[in-house]
Amino acid sequence: MRKDALDYVYKLAQVDERVVFIGSDLGPGTLDAMKQEIPDRFFMEGVSEQHIIGMAAGLAMEGFIPFVNTIATFLTRRCYEQVALDLCLQNLPVRLIANGGGVVYAPLGPTHLAVEDMGILRTLPNMTIIAPCDADEMNRLMPQTIDWPHPIYIRLAKGNEAIVSKPEHGFEIGQAILLREPGEGLFITTGAMTQLGLQAAQKISEDSGMACGVLHIHTIKPLDRATLSQWLPKVQGVVTVEEHTRIGGLGSAVLEFCNDTMPEQAAKIRRIGIPDRFAEQYGSQNSLLAHWDITVDSLCAAMVQQLRQS
Repeated sequence: MRKDALDYVYKLAQVDERVVFIGSDLGPGTLDAMKQEIPDRFFMEGVSEQHIIGMAAGLAMEGFIPFVNTIATFLTRRCYEQVALDLCLQNLPVRLIANGGGVVYAPLGPTHLAVEDMGILRTLPNMTIIAPCDADEMNRLMPQTIDWPHPIYIRLAKGNEAIVSKPEHGFEIGQAILLREPGEGLFITTGAMTQLGLQAAQKISEDSGMACGVLHIHTIKPLDRATLSQWLPKVQGVVTVEEHTRIGGLGSAVLEFCNDTMPEQAAKIRRIGIPDRFAEQYGSQNSLLAHWDITVDSLCAAMVQQLRQS
């Protein structure tokens, strides 16, 4: 997914002179072709994340469209003040491409786990937050970043995920995609967890015959309130799924929407996500998710419980 995103930055730079790339200590080989062909719009700034946000803001003020890439925790925790004041307060068209959303960097421990990144940035006015589910969807997203007038945070997953998105669904920032028609239940997912939701919906169908849909919300902010209004009243149980703390992310956004607009729907919603504590274990991404009970089986159990309570 990261390679697709960065390769697309190069494609955009070839046809739009406003596009610049700014990286932070990404290692040799990153976008070498762009570095050779368009060296005046390729910058590798070393371990200086706060600096690259200010640099991107300055370039955006001069009419450029900067694409900034580094590790998600460094773009959010380390650069929060710069993102808030330099980008969001000025409402500048800077695109933050964040490596390792969720627990991708599980072997490196809590310093590198971006498990509150969406919650941090969702509080900032003007910020757009997007988490594609696979590389194909990333390729449909990237062309739309050129004309979007606000800052964008693009949350990258591990990479090499199965392709579950479909070209016929298209892609529009702020427009959720129904990947599987709901019956009694509905999984609401984002990013790579959409793949888990699809697997759980299929397993429930095979095991019990119950029909569960999957609504992929790739854009956490702005939230697609119209699609939620359409589907929430039609199902008996809802399970939100995210590779993010249960505080402030997708599940919180859906519940906030219900509280504001349709409070009678809130009781049917259950949230699956990372508990409110720092990771106390090291391992693989999948081992940490299993430790926190974010698995296909736990999704199925949560949905069955919601439907039995309805």
